[in-house]
Amino acid sequence: MITGTLTSETFLRAVELTPAPAEVYDEAYEATTQYVPWPKAYGGDMVAQAAAAMMRSVNEDRALHSMHSYFMRPVDVGATVRYEVERLRDGRGYSTRTVRGFQNGKAVYAAMGSFQVPENGPDYQPEAPAAVDPASLRSAAEALEEAEGPAADYWSTGRSFDMRHVPGPVYIKLEGEPMPQQAIWVKAFDALPDEANLHRAALAYVCDYTILEPLLRVNGLHWSSLGLTTASLDHSMWFHREGRADEWILYAQEAVSSQSNRGLAMGRFFDRQGRLLATVAQEGMIRPGA
Repeated sequence: MITGTLTSETFLRAVELTPAPAEVYDEAYEATTQYVPWPKAYGGDMVAQAAAAMMRSVNEDRALHSMHSYFMRPVDVGATVRYEVERLRDGRGYSTRTVRGFQNGKAVYAAMGSFQVPENGPDYQPEAPAAVDPASLRSAAEALEEAEGPAADYWSTGRSFDMRHVPGPVYIKLEGEPMPQQAIWVKAFDALPDEANLHRAALAYVCDYTILEPLLRVNGLHWSSLGLTTASLDHSMWFHREGRADEWILYAQEAVSSQSNRGLAMGRFFDRQGRLLATVAQEGMIRPGA
């Protein structure tokens, strides 16, 4: 039986930053990784925290349009990470930042980000894929209502977002045929403040939960496959248009390549009006059990 409360407090706690003395670069912030029922922290914590730290370092006239990350070491759960931000360049139209995350005296995460002052120009995007109404799909809690244990509780209530899979989830078994595509409707459990940067950070946070799933799906795997080991390796994200993470967003995903126990997947976030909000590319380590 699922016992957790549906709230987005986990995400909001994750992106709470505390200014700290800079030791390496120009400014520094500390943030805390949030609970997960596994030995290492969730990668989306680092992506969202690093994005929030870089956002703090630029003028309000410009917005994050891309970031590129490397996950270098496992990060402790429920522990502090110090993010050091370097202000590489501030131009009239663009700013560039680097950020490095430190824990236990070692660099655990590194990223670069670019910010732009918005401009008027031509507008193009691909059409959003056809998708069923999220109200007709099962929530994670409904899909796992007969499952027990900390993983089922976490998947159901602990991730701050309602996530509804098409064709079906891959929590404890592969639902649907092995294929390289899937889609997920995502929405924060709670209404979020009207801050554009917070909603960008929310997309950066939520994107890592499921982006490797098309690679699991195409290889006939699921998160509970015996002996499965996964880890995020590197991550890129482009922010195209503003949107709200507390309204339904379609996260369309595709496996690109799988080899040498590594896989690359891509994802696109579309709002209910079909506007492309962001694009994600992520490579992960995926080692099936023997």
